[in-house]
Amino acid sequence: MTSYYSERLSGGRLQRCYELASPRVQQYLESEIQYLLERIGPDDTVLELGCGYGRVALRLAERARRVVGVDVAEESLALARVVAGPDARCEFLSMDALHMSFADGSFDVVVCIQNGICAFGVCQSELMREALRVVSPGGRLIFSTYSDAFWADRLSWFESQASEGLVGPIDYAATGDGVIACSDGFRSGTATRSELEELCDELGVTATITEVDGSSLFCEASKPCAT
Repeated sequence: MTSYYSERLSGGRLQRCYELASPRVQQYLESEIQYLLERIGPDDTVLELGCGYGRVALRLAERARRVVGVDVAEESLALARVVAGPDARCEFLSMDALHMSFADGSFDVVVCIQNGICAFGVCQSELMREALRVVSPGGRLIFSTYSDAFWADRLSWFESQASEGLVGPIDYAATGDGVIACSDGFRSGTATRSELEELCDELGVTATITEVDGSSLFCEASKPCAT
């Protein structure tokens, strides 16, 4: 899926996916940002994994001291830098979220929302382990996936994207049980509450799982402080 977002769904095409979102999907998108803003302080340095064209990172920069967004899609990053302008407290870098060049403990908060944990199509435990590496002791990871209650709205949103040719036609035979699949190879599932808890247990961190707006399931974990 990483190559899909870098080669087929990036830049203006990705931006268009959000422009055509229904009012209910827009509510979901805003509720995720508001949830993050409530958990970020003015002195925090924040890393966003899978920042796309900066839709979330630029909002977080209104609150945080510094925000860095990483993505593998060069077209999306170029658009993010244009949208941000020269004065934004955001930096957008081309980087694989599994292999980041940041030093250990570089950030107070690492966020990966809108189902990035599944949409990236990478090993979820490796993704979280690398996020833990770059967050400071006592710092937080905040990941999100879709809530089961949001399935109908999520599917409708992807049907709208497919109708505009932004993603391939929905493969309804392979779509269901939290998975959306398209005929062009796009595929994105979801993580359940128990799966998120098991991931955090595997990494030795305690997770708080919260459903937000009937649309998102947030997993928040703190990195243990050094003893």
